[in-house]
Amino acid sequence: MNEPTDLSMKNDEVLRVELEIFRREHRDLDEAIRALSERGVADQLTLQRLKKRKLLLKDRIALIEDRLTPDITA
Repeated sequence: MNEPTDLSMKNDEVLRVELEIFRREHRDLDEAIRALSERGVADQLTLQRLKKRKLLLKDRIALIEDRLTPDITA
C-alpha cells in the first residue's frame, strides 16, 4: 500500500479492483486479529500493527467508495 493515494489519476475500473483487494485484505486482517486475540499468542505490538493497518485500509476503502459514488444533490 505504498502507492500514491492520488485517486484522480486512476479510472473507475482500476478503483473497483483496488476496492475489492482492500476489502479482502481488511477482512483477512480482521480474522487474523481475532484469531491471535483468542489464542493469546500475539504480543500487543503485533496486534497494534495489525489494527493500524486495518484502520489505514478502512480509510482507503472509504476514499475509493466516495470517489466511485456519484454525487447526487437533487
